[in-house]
Amino acid sequence: MKIKTAADYKQIKSSVITIGTFDGVHIGHQKIIHRLVETADKKKLQALVLTFFPHPRMVVQNDSTIKLINTIDEKADLLEALGVDHLVIKEFTKSFSRLNALEYVRDVLVNKLKVKHIIVGYDHHFGRNRTANISDLKEFGNFYDFEVTEIAPQEVDDVAVSSTKVRKALKAGKVAVANKFLGYNFILTGTVSRGKGLGKTLGFPTANILIEEAYKLIPRLGVYLVKSEIDEKVVFGMMNIGKNPTVSSAEQTNIEVHFFDFKSDIYDRVLKIEFLDHLRSEIKFPTIEALKNQLLKDKLEAIKRIDFMFKM
Repeated sequence: MKIKTAADYKQIKSSVITIGTFDGVHIGHQKIIHRLVETADKKKLQALVLTFFPHPRMVVQNDSTIKLINTIDEKADLLEALGVDHLVIKEFTKSFSRLNALEYVRDVLVNKLKVKHIIVGYDHHFGRNRTANISDLKEFGNFYDFEVTEIAPQEVDDVAVSSTKVRKALKAGKVAVANKFLGYNFILTGTVSRGKGLGKTLGFPTANILIEEAYKLIPRLGVYLVKSEIDEKVVFGMMNIGKNPTVSSAEQTNIEVHFFDFKSDIYDRVLKIEFLDHLRSEIKFPTIEALKNQLLKDKLEAIKRIDFMFKM
């Protein structure tokens, strides 16, 4: 699926649209997307997701600390897998945030995106200062001839799912909880780069993963059970996110993966790595030998969990 900006988007055929940041494309979002695709198929229209970048909080609240669950490319892949025809990115600027509800609906949704049906969550707000709501959207629909469908909140274990809750889980290292909310395994996408070779000297050669998108959320420092697909083969491993305190005093956070039973050269390859579970927090060990012993224990524990997850 090609990602298009709102300025570049040219569509003659009318659309069924859903609107939002959709950070994480979690199970609550997926309920909306499923309805979007079903409605588009039924009405023989295009299924279109309108999203915003940068995240509105980065612009309106000048919040540079917020990190996002998905990169734009990861989001596009997730939406395409769900059956979405078009992902349109609207650059979120201060001038755009000042559009009143009428200007936004008329100029963007109706004239630009050819909307015939809008499907949004129960708490959808829009327009300057987010003052317009579902009722206002339905009134616009009556005037501009489009329908509005409202989706109730999806619940997981009686806890409403939100992107904020997914972020909090990942920041706490609780990837199993985050994965439950997401409905898929959390992903990091990055390029394999050359490191200092410390893992190899310890008997655990690692692939150093470079994440180019500064806005991408990185889970809490620690060791994680992960998997990736390399050359059409699923490979399991353990990822360390940390500062290597036992062997280094540097403050830079490194992301390294030791893949099990894997020896191919993957330098400069782009890998999509899925997080399966949290193994332990980052620890500073008294000796290199103690670190090596712990890495062996980590590997044995990881293999035991793989057996439980995939061979039970």
